[in-house]
Amino acid sequence: MTVALMWEARAAQGRGTELLEWAGARAAELPRKPLRSELLRAPEDRVLVLTWWDAAYGEELPELPEPDAGLITRAVHRWRFESLGPAGG
Repeated sequence: MTVALMWEARAAQGRGTELLEWAGARAAELPRKPLRSELLRAPEDRVLVLTWWDAAYGEELPELPEPDAGLITRAVHRWRFESLGPAGG
């Protein structure tokens, strides 16, 4: 089974680039290497990290930590999904 983890945070005012760099560095430092990972950004300095894992849905997987409170405007949002394959297939 493939499990996808989503990590999303919103940077404090003027710190979007710093949060993006922080998240990319933390993703590269995970103690296990995911099948795939992506770093994304959106308006309002939101940063999203997606990682895909060959794992059971409930398996403990490495996740990005919570950044220092001064770097973000709210707590990180996290979601876990089971991948069902490509859409439209």
